[in-house]
Parts: sequence; structure tokens; C-alpha cells
Amino acid sequence: MKIKKIYLPILFFSCVAIGIVIGGLINYPVATSSLSKNNYKVKLNRLLDFIDTEYVDDVKTDSIVDLTVTSILSNLDPHSVYLAKSEQKQEVEIMRGDFVGIGVNFYMFNDSVAVIKPIENGPAAKAGILPGDRILYANNFKLFGKKISNDTLYNKLRGEEGSIVVLTVYRKSTNKKLKIELTRDVVPIKSVDTHVMLNDKVGYIKINRFAETTGSEFHFALVELKRKGIQELVIDLRENGGGFLEKAVEVADELLKDQELIVFTKNKKGNIDKTYATEGGSFETGKVYVLIDEGSASASEILAGAVQDNDRGMVVGRRSFGKGLVQREMDFDDGSAVRLTIARYFTPSGRSIQKPYTKGQSEKYFSEFESRFKNGELYEKDKIKIADSLKFKTKKGRIVYGGGGIVPDVFIPLEVNHGEESLDYILRSGIVGHFVFEELDKDRMAFKNVSSELLLVKVAENNTYIKSFKNYLFNAGLTINLDKNITLVNRYLAAEFARQLFGESQYYQIVLKEDKMLKAILK
Repeated sequence: MKIKKIYLPILFFSCVAIGIVIGGLINYPVATSSLSKNNYKVKLNRLLDFIDTEYVDDVKTDSIVDLTVTSILSNLDPHSVYLAKSEQKQEVEIMRGDFVGIGVNFYMFNDSVAVIKPIENGPAAKAGILPGDRILYANNFKLFGKKISNDTLYNKLRGEEGSIVVLTVYRKSTNKKLKIELTRDVVPIKSVDTHVMLNDKVGYIKINRFAETTGSEFHFALVELKRKGIQELVIDLRENGGGFLEKAVEVADELLKDQELIVFTKNKKGNIDKTYATEGGSFETGKVYVLIDEGSASASEILAGAVQDNDRGMVVGRRSFGKGLVQREMDFDDGSAVRLTIARYFTPSGRSIQKPYTKGQSEKYFSEFESRFKNGELYEKDKIKIADSLKFKTKKGRIVYGGGGIVPDVFIPLEVNHGEESLDYILRSGIVGHFVFEELDKDRMAFKNVSSELLLVKVAENNTYIKSFKNYLFNAGLTINLDKNITLVNRYLAAEFARQLFGESQYYQIVLKEDKMLKAILK
């Protein structure tokens, strides 16, 4: 077993606790020697051996062990979790910031693997794979017309670095089948989505998670923006569920002066470990704004808390998730892993922003944000429940609160109407991407000469898209009223068209243009 670095897991990781009761050995013809009263390890091992050798039917003991480990962890805090081998492999790639494969964004459309877009400079793009292509075979393995598990699909498209795969591709635009040989290579998974100038002095960087590459990605983006003359910086952490604590520290270190406290942790023994900024940060002067929402958690809250408590800048948006627990990962030889909470972290003022939880009730804990819809706090700052007993002071004496997320300095409500909160999340989900792909797939030539600047006009003036999207949601089992949010929906549809046709930066150029949080900052 290997113990890895400190990890702050991504928000909304799904861990459904399965209750397993391991019965005593009464009435079973087993024992000639009794078990010692507290020797639970021996008891568990003997039970598993007994099932393995004597149980009347064949049983996969490893699955029993998985359930047992999951059950044990479910009685701890909501962030101590077990990851099966397949889950762990995917998590490792996401947090490492790359994978080895062919490099395409795809999904199963009808019965085939549809390429939404090849990843820029990836093996597929270099080999000539185009958006809209259907991958029919990987070597001689059929990928269409049958149910294929995600594990099988990934295994066929990914592989060892330098390995060769021959893809049989159907290209709809020419109605031809092609055989394309390509060499699998390392494909980056960016944690910094984009960096752009909002005007001649304000730069913007969007971080989607804190992975191993985030520090270097952020530094590169920041240097590029500084070359363009930024005087103010916006860091967008909305929907960023966290990641590695150390990477949030690296970003904070770019902003804070030497020896300013970034974060400290405290373990069960009461040992405190403080982390300070070092000298030579790339943006230690100039205004800083950090955007957060109810999906910002963990490492995102460390960065936002460090900026707020040091009075380095303004936190803008809505109350963050509220996760102040630190995990360490332990790998098992079979590829699975456990993430165990080993400490609590505190912002520089001494705040724990961990929201309350009851051990063994993870589902209730992760659905807490639903109460934020009901009590109205996503629309009015005064509706945020703050514990007056948990007051703390920033470096300059401003009052801030602990006990349940970071409360922003400037509150910005949801754009969608009260009662239609689910639309806000749908517009940022994969559903929009799939809908737009299918619309483009009908006639890509219709968009051949449309610039990114004209996309918003084209989509907004064509009621066909909004009607089609309504039907698409309905067929997916989602009944949502779009009529009161047509302008917002059209903006996200146009942005997704731009992303699939032109790239990530064009997506953000459209989405950010009417963004309420950015409008508040730019005023």
C-alpha cells in the first residue's frame, strides 16, 4: 500500500453508502478457538476466509471487501471515501492533468462513438479526425451497434504511449468510411480553461479544478496577461470543486506578499502546520477579485479565504460549499484507493469553513445545497444563515464568518428566476454540448462562414434552436420553463456552438460578455 499526497476531493463525487452488517458466528460450525474480544482485524479476516472456503455458492470475496470498506467509511465523515479501481484510475488522470490516448471529446450518439471535437494538437487532430466523425472500429474491435461499457470503450481508445491504433471512421459530410492510423500520446487535461482580457486593464483566468498542473498553468496565464498590461485580475472559481491543497497554495502564493499566511491545518493530535507565501509572486500588487458560488469547494475555498482574510482582494458571488476537511490517499495493490480525512484546514483568520455534517449521512450532506434554493439565499444575501458566534477578523479588522463556506464580500444572485434554479446548472452541463453537437450534425455547412461574433445573433434570431432545445430537454425527462430566461439560454447555446466550432476561448467570449458577476466588477 502506498500513501499519497494530501488531496481535497472534487465536489459532487458520488459515494452512496451501502450498509453491510457482518453477523456473528453463532450457530455456525466453525470455531475451536474463540476470538479475542477486541481483535476485530482477526474477526474480519476469518469471516472472509470462511466465506471464501465454505459458503455454498461461489462469491467474489473482493466485492465483499469493497462493500465492507465502503460501509466502514460511510460511518466517518462525508469526504472519507473508497474508490474502486476503475474510479481511481479516472480520478488519477483527471488530477494528474493528462492521459494517454487518441485525444478526442466524444459521446455515444445513438449507437456509435461520435467525435464532438478532437483535442487541439492531440493525436486524433494531427491524424485528420474531424468533428462529427463516427469511430466504428478501433483496430478490429467493433464500437457501434451494441452496448459497450465505458471501461471497455476507454480501454480501446486509450493505451500505452507510442502504441498504434487503426481507426475505422465514418465521415458523414462525405458519406465515406476511412481507415486512419494514429499513435497514442500524452494528452493534457487542462485545469485552466481560459485566460482573456476583459478590457484594457482587467484580466480573467478560469480555473476548473486544482490538479498537479494548475500552478504552472496559472503562472503561464498570469504572465501572458501581464504582458498585455493588466492592472486588475479576476480569478473564476465557480463550480470548482477543489483538488490538491498544495496547488491552491501555489496560486495564492502568486498573489500574496512574503510571509503572509495562506492556510493552516490541524490534525487529531492537535499538531498545527502553517503555510506562508514566499517572496516573488507574479501579481502581489493590483486589484484581485475571486468569483465563487455554491459549487466552489475545498481548495477553491482555501484560495478565496486566503485572499479575503489577508484583505488582498474582493470575493464576489454566492456562499461557497463549505468543505474544510483534508484527505490523504492510500492506494491498494489492486488499483483501488481510500481517501481518509486526516486534518481540518483553517483560513488565515482562524476560520473553519466546514459546514455541519452528521456521520453516516453523506447523502443528506451533499444535498444540503437544495435548502439554499428553498430558503432563498441564492437570491438574497440576507437569507444566508451565519453563526454570529463564529466571528473572525481579517488583517484589516473586517468581520468574516466561519462554520459553513466563504460568504462573499459582494453578493450576486443567480441569473435564473426563483424556482428555476436547475436551469442554471443544466446550461453548464454536458446536455447543452450534446444538443449543440446534434444540431451541428444536421448541417455543418450552414455554419461554415459564420464568425464567432455572429453566432449569438444567429442563434438569438432563430427561434428554431430554443424550440428544439425545449424538446431535447423534454425527451431527456426534464420539464423546465425556458420562456422567462430565453436571453440567458440563447447566450449559452451560442457559446456552445462557438466552443465546438472555434474553441474554448470563443465560448468564454460569449458567456462572459453578459455575466452578472463580471458586470458588477467592471462597474
